[in-house]
Amino acid sequence: MRYESGTGTDGSGGTGGTAVPMAWFYAEYIAEELLRTGDLMPPTTFEFRAGREALALTVFLADTEDALSGIRVVTELETWLALTAYDQPWQEWVAGRLAERAARGTEDADLRLARAAWRWLEETELLAPDLDAVPGAAALPDAEQPQVWTPAWRLGLPLGHLAIHLF
Repeated sequence: MRYESGTGTDGSGGTGGTAVPMAWFYAEYIAEELLRTGDLMPPTTFEFRAGREALALTVFLADTEDALSGIRVVTELETWLALTAYDQPWQEWVAGRLAERAARGTEDADLRLARAAWRWLEETELLAPDLDAVPGAAALPDAEQPQVWTPAWRLGLPLGHLAIHLF
């Protein structure tokens, strides 16, 4: 079942109106609430946005039946946790799921927003501590930690994973 809402200018209740991407908006809402509940960082940071976009993509793309699976948040947490785990090829999974959705037919408003989120996560680089550069670098003060530019999804994915754990 598709969860798009449209309102025509003639009051027809949806025929001929603009589709509202309810599935994507709901996925973003769930992601933001998980991150806010975890209270891992201020919502005004790019890192928070990266976490929200990564989680929203996970929630949206994990829904294989277009049924707003996020409504059943508690039952989906384990699935999202598994998808965002460190040892999983999340970026390949996202690319594959986006391709599958596009192959189903016309590109709807939900899919366009999901693609935009994925593009932002891939193309935006954030400066982050390079924990692989020096053994024990995590124990160094922030000013002394080596840093590296990394795609936003590489920061957002573990942040989202941790937020799910804390929920």
